[in-house]
Amino acid sequence: MAVHGRLIARSDDDIPVRTPRVPAREAAERELSDPRYHQHDPNPIQRALDWLWDHVDALFHTAVGTTPGGWIGLLAIAACVLLLIVALRLRLGAVRRTPTTSGALFADTPRTAAEHRAAAARHATEGRWSQAIQDRMRALVLALEERALLTPGPGRTADESATEAGRVLPAHADRLRTAARTFDDVTYGGRPGTERAYSLLTSLDTDLQQAKPDLANSPTGSHG
Repeated sequence: MAVHGRLIARSDDDIPVRTPRVPAREAAERELSDPRYHQHDPNPIQRALDWLWDHVDALFHTAVGTTPGGWIGLLAIAACVLLLIVALRLRLGAVRRTPTTSGALFADTPRTAAEHRAAAARHATEGRWSQAIQDRMRALVLALEERALLTPGPGRTADESATEAGRVLPAHADRLRTAARTFDDVTYGGRPGTERAYSLLTSLDTDLQQAKPDLANSPTGSHG
């Protein structure tokens, strides 16, 4: 090349090397995909946990920024919520455990006393004492109705049955009240039945079958 009358030779080293943009990017990607560059990268589970923690951390910082008192205020609110949950849990549990004694003795169409006794015996054989107690109490009451010592009453409660039967059979009034409480405890109070409680009720049922009523206080008796 002639510059001001002189030739200046230009070597090949002075020529800038230009690499096309797309091939350069592909070459960089191939280089970075080499496993040597990623052997210390976190595994997918670790990346997911990091992502979750970042979002939880951001959420807490947002809550702190909008809560009066910062972290202290947020902790106070969390403590109040926890106490409220515990209080509701205790209250609901107490409601469920409260015995209910106003339920009817017979939940469905009454069967005969013999049928209820047979059902009670089956439950007792299988160790289902609560069900055995329920059926034995129903058998006891139905037996008194079948003997015309009690006026049939499908909606009668165990307590009402025991009170009425106690007037007709005063010698057994205390045991009848105990039997009614046992029935209510296992049926409405959530208390599990026991073999001993079933045995006591069975003994009472057997004794009542042989008991002589006070005719003056029986439904068909007359005063005077």
